Amino acid sequence: MMNLKPTELRALHNLAAKQAGEDVAWINISDARALTELGLARRTREGWEITAEGLTMVKNEPGPDQGATDATVTPLRP
Repeated sequence: MMNLKPTELRALHNLAAKQAGEDVAWINISDARALTELGLARRTREGWEITAEGLTMVKNEPGPDQGATDATVTPLRP
């Protein structure tokens, strides 16, 4: 079992939610790249996508710690 940083786990869960059609916050590029290196995500023309391996990990890992801090940027909406 891989140990991900809280920010990487949050990004992974965001990618799973994105694939399910939900609106998600911006995903930190360094977290997405780390997930890509681990085979849990991939970069496409449309953006970052979760892989089958990433989905399996989301199903087996609890959600990110609510108290964790990260550099994820949430876009401002007017």
